[in-house]
Amino acid sequence: MNHTTSRILVTGSADGLGRAAAESLLSAGHEVVVHARNPERSAALAPLLERGAGLVVGDFTDRGAIRRIAEELNDAKPLDAVIHNAGVWSGPAVMPVNVIAPYLLTALLRGPRRLVYLSSGSHFDGHPHSSLDGIDWRGEQAGSYADSKLFVTALAAAVARLRPEVASNAVDPGWVPTRMGGPHAPDDLELGHRTQEWLATSADPEALTSGGYWYHRRRQPPHRAVHDRAFQDRLLRALAQETGAAI
Repeated sequence: MNHTTSRILVTGSADGLGRAAAESLLSAGHEVVVHARNPERSAALAPLLERGAGLVVGDFTDRGAIRRIAEELNDAKPLDAVIHNAGVWSGPAVMPVNVIAPYLLTALLRGPRRLVYLSSGSHFDGHPHSSLDGIDWRGEQAGSYADSKLFVTALAAAVARLRPEVASNAVDPGWVPTRMGGPHAPDDLELGHRTQEWLATSADPEALTSGGYWYHRRRQPPHRAVHDRAFQDRLLRALAQETGAAI
């Protein structure tokens, strides 16, 4: 069990799995920075702010807002971990929120030694495009959720390879009954956030490993493209070219 205090950013923490993770981490005595898309959404975080959580506000479809959040966090006390939880299921925001935002934060934030990216079992239905030139990263039309989760899972594996001092992992939280998952989702909401917290804070040797794809604290084999270095490199090149920020 880990008894040291960590400072952790949880993106997309106004509700659902992000909110559950932030509440649990605060209860465990960690310093938590929560994130909301806009001031209206941040009002829902008042109970966590009253318990000492920090707050960043910004719409992840806006790259300028992501850069501003990164600057704000880099000027504050260093983060120990980031749980890249923010995500959308459908519509034009899929690629900006699910891929560009975690990529930019990974490229711009200084310090975190643990990175946890929210994947999904849907990533197995994603397509490791031979060319990423045609991907609509700006969200001018609806994006593929499955592709976005394949890309972010490969990003987690690429960061693990390129930053050996960082523990970078992807987590499938299961299909859980959140606003995104719907009320009839079959998986356990409690189990849905525990793996992220464990990877972000635990001193267990397993939690300190890197490059994993996890489901309920068990490492699973991901889509074969995830650990394909050529695919990772194509993805990183496309994202660096698109954003002007390199990992």
